[in-house]
Amino acid sequence: MKPKYRRVIVKLSGEALAGEQGFGIDLNIVTDVAKQLVEIRQLNVDVAVVVGGGNLWRGATGSAKGLDRATADYMGMLATVMNALALQDAIEKLGIATRVQTAIEMKEIAEPYIRRKAITHLEKGYIVIFAAGTGNPFFSTDTTAALRGAEIGAEIILKATQVDGVYDSDPHLNAEAKRFVELSHIDVLRRNLRVMDATATSLCMDNNIPIMVFNLAVPGNIRRAVMGEAVGTYVRRGDKSD
Repeated sequence: MKPKYRRVIVKLSGEALAGEQGFGIDLNIVTDVAKQLVEIRQLNVDVAVVVGGGNLWRGATGSAKGLDRATADYMGMLATVMNALALQDAIEKLGIATRVQTAIEMKEIAEPYIRRKAITHLEKGYIVIFAAGTGNPFFSTDTTAALRGAEIGAEIILKATQVDGVYDSDPHLNAEAKRFVELSHIDVLRRNLRVMDATATSLCMDNNIPIMVFNLAVPGNIRRAVMGEAVGTYVRRGDKSD
């Protein structure tokens, strides 16, 4: 059975790399994620990754405590680079070549983001990890995933989270919360469901990029999502809601 998608962006939150400790980098989880990424690369899927930095630093939190917002966001971008390097190391130990590309130039440890070079790397079979967000404060790594997805021609954004999809309310607080099987981008915006932030969702809608939201903690879910299986909530362009 062939994969449904040939080029994907996998969006990883920083928190997903922290594990139960809730802070820092859990190398066991990083290794597990790396194995899942290598698995889909071995299916001849072009794999790009956008990683957040919330396990190390959150710009919004720093700003709320009095730090200049732009400065706080730049610090968050540096946190994403640390996560990207950890993931790169884990992937390469599994025998797959990678490239980390950063939106802020730091040539001693990573390449600067260049769209054509990123595409060339993907075509060669490398896993490309995009770090440092968009390089601009006030934009999230969700927006980075949408932007890079549009730039490299990704067929879907696979948003790996700590829940098994999108709900109409917080399932941790409401036992009656309903999980959506399928939504449109406009549904997400109208209902303020926070699948991704509004800028990211709008970018995906404008560029007809679907989003699959699923639980990263379930082994094999990234592969299932690439194969087109219903592993979470599918967000597509259109006006029909679940």
